[in-house]
Parts: sequence; C-alpha cells; structure tokens
Amino acid sequence: MLAGREARFIGHNPLGGWMVVALLTMVALVGITGWLYTTDRFWGVPWVEEIHETLSDIFFLFVALHILGVIFTSVRHRENLPGSMLHGRKRGEDDECGSD
Repeated sequence: MLAGREARFIGHNPLGGWMVVALLTMVALVGITGWLYTTDRFWGVPWVEEIHETLSDIFFLFVALHILGVIFTSVRHRENLPGSMLHGRKRGEDDECGSD
C-alpha cells in the first residue's frame, strides 16, 4: 500500500469483506439486545440497556470506518465506489482508469 501498487478487487477487498461480516454481526447483536430489552424478563434491566447502548456505539463507529474506507479506496483507485454500489457496475481489470 505504501508503494501505491496494492491489488485492486472487483468485489470487496479482504478488509472490506471483514467489515461486512463485522457490520452484519453488529446489526444482529444490536437487534437482539434491543429485542431483549422489550421482553418482560429484561425490561428495565440496566446491564441489558448498557450492552445495547455500547453495541450501538460500536456499530456507529464501524459504519464511520466503513465510509472512510470507501472514500479512501475510491480516491486511491480513482473510481466511484459509492456509484458502483448504487448501479452495480465497476470497471474491469482490462479497462482504462478513465473509462466509466
């Protein structure tokens, strides 16, 4: 990466793949703890609320890191990754950097 010649991936790069796993895990954990807090058994239990709030904060941190990673990679590879996420197209391996 420091030399400016890191590999380019058509899909998620390895770090992006792990971020997807982390984000999906956090969504599930925040959802489960939020649901638990609405049940009769755990309603008003402080540690459930604390875990839910902490997981929510971590989730928002992961979202911010993901957005920063997308911006960094977009600039680094000179391509519009948010646009690729919306329309599903990304230049191939043999395409010129300027073609889109």
